[in-house]
Amino acid sequence: MRFFLLLVLCISFVASPCKASSSILDEIFKIKRVEEKAPSGEQTNSKDDQEAVSLALKLSKAFAQVAKKAGPAVVFVQVEKVMVRRGPAMEPFPFGSPFDFFGEDFFERFFGHRFPRKFRQMGAGSGFIISKDGYILTNNHVVANADKVKVKLADGREFEAKIVGTDPASDVAVLKIDAQNLSVLPLGDSDKIQVGEWVLAIGNPFGLTQTVTVGVISAKGRSGVGITDYEDFIQTDAAINPGNSGGPLVNLRGEAIGMNTAIFTRSGGYMGIGFAIPINMVKIITEQLIKTGKVTRGWLGVVIQELNEDLAKSFGLERPEGALVTEVAEGSPAAKAGLKPGDIIVEYNGKPVKNVAELRTMVALTPPGTKVKMVVIRKGKRKVLEVTIGTQPQSLALMTGQDEFLKKLGLEVRPLTPELAEQFGYGVNEGVIITGVAPGSPAAMAGLKPGMLIEEVNHQKVRNMEEFARALAQSKKAGRILFLVRDRDFRRYVAIRLR
Repeated sequence: MRFFLLLVLCISFVASPCKASSSILDEIFKIKRVEEKAPSGEQTNSKDDQEAVSLALKLSKAFAQVAKKAGPAVVFVQVEKVMVRRGPAMEPFPFGSPFDFFGEDFFERFFGHRFPRKFRQMGAGSGFIISKDGYILTNNHVVANADKVKVKLADGREFEAKIVGTDPASDVAVLKIDAQNLSVLPLGDSDKIQVGEWVLAIGNPFGLTQTVTVGVISAKGRSGVGITDYEDFIQTDAAINPGNSGGPLVNLRGEAIGMNTAIFTRSGGYMGIGFAIPINMVKIITEQLIKTGKVTRGWLGVVIQELNEDLAKSFGLERPEGALVTEVAEGSPAAKAGLKPGDIIVEYNGKPVKNVAELRTMVALTPPGTKVKMVVIRKGKRKVLEVTIGTQPQSLALMTGQDEFLKKLGLEVRPLTPELAEQFGYGVNEGVIITGVAPGSPAAMAGLKPGMLIEEVNHQKVRNMEEFARALAQSKKAGRILFLVRDRDFRRYVAIRLR
């Protein structure tokens, strides 16, 4: 009760200032100024103090103006999903429920009802309007698998939204509502941002609508975070919490320079590190989603490896920067351009390449058919190559979307090549071979091992990576995965329950 009264008084004080309170504050500040002059031997430069206060007030006013300008274009996104209760997987028993023996028919017969199998799950996030006719940007993870999406505008109006397209690999989604003359948030240029610049994060953390936090750009070009397949994150210390996902990161010009996506946390809440997708990446993906509903990515056709200090010295480099080419696919754009194993790609389309993740993102965002100049280090000498970027094969695109799922299972897989078939003693050339199993992972607990050949997923034959990726995607909905694997001359089924 004391807290409630204090809260009300604070709101009342802020919301209803009066002359009496103003005069009290004036007296306080007068007293403060007298106290500052009191100590002997100290002198103050009132002009410098006034300039400092003036500068702080101008910055404060700038934050307020940006929030006022951007706020009307930021929306609250509410999603509804129908979830299916899967019995033992939902029970707090490590080996299943002790009531599984009886089954649901037992309870229906003797107690006259079934336990509910379906239930509605509500979720919420943020988004921002990019066109007057109702196109809205948000995160894929906010609306993924949603049965219904509602959007609430800053003015209180609510609309049912249509999902135009989603891209799990970058975590970008586009929504559309049936409205006109909406407030729009202009999109800036994330390539021009600098570390240390002031930014505002606007969204709906914990369902608290139109919340503004202020911070700086802490770093840019963050990759290897493990959030999405293609990472080039802006890092900020502006407070981002659950519910901010999909909201804009705004500069002092009132432009969106990023989409708030994730936080680093050990507590579940803000700990000073937040990540936003650069708006230039979002622009490229959004344009394709609106036009075609899907994203077509560029393809180079190489296997690349991260450089460490020892490798860098072995190749005559001063520092471990760039991407080391270990394989070049036959007939690929890279092969046609003359790229060879052992080449180190240090520059792509006029931009320096720092690491593998950065190059993957650069290539993926390049429209197929584009001619690009690359600088490589070959035997200690710089060489310029021109490559025409191809279209990412569908099997690779499908597997990219399943990478995170495979990590959770603890599996690494590759297509079965004649070389691998000979190495592991298989007389077939179809299937997907397991090349790695993480210790303690669900795959390891189920008995899967490197060298096993996956021939079926949930009774669907998988002859290549494309079929494997499709079958794997369907397994997420089924709640369990049934593999038919071959271990040399023997076959067996392996089931993994998804919890």
